Amino acid sequence: MAYEDCTYHGIQYGSETGGDDEEWKPARILVEKPEFGPTERQYGVTVLRELAEPEDGGFGWGYNGGGTSAAAGVILADALDLGDPDKCGIGYLSSSEDDVLTDLREDFCDDVLSQLCDQWRLRRSVVLRWALAWYLQRGINELPGALRELPPLQSQT
Repeated sequence: MAYEDCTYHGIQYGSETGGDDEEWKPARILVEKPEFGPTERQYGVTVLRELAEPEDGGFGWGYNGGGTSAAAGVILADALDLGDPDKCGIGYLSSSEDDVLTDLREDFCDDVLSQLCDQWRLRRSVVLRWALAWYLQRGINELPGALRELPPLQSQT
């Protein structure tokens, strides 16, 4: 598969309307076409798709808990081209958890998602580089296919 970059865009309750809306809305993770600079914030973006929320719970971030683990599972499964998070063993509450993927998911929660605010954007290339460093630090040589050949770093020109 040819490498395709994208931007993961997390939106938590209240952040779409500035927090004034009384109605509860579930957190969402959109997958967008990547844009550099203020374009994403000023002119809008192209939404490619939305990551599916787990059936038995919602997404979360900015803390470490079940919602954060669910978000980490779907982001990592998407970025690493693993398919369905529950079937590949990285999903939160998956019946067939893979120990390496579970540790990857939980460390992604601690290192990245627990640090985020209500609304954020994170490039797929950043997720992949974080995951590669995680595997290398643990001396794990069997890498998911998406980590075997990373794309070149992009710069604004």
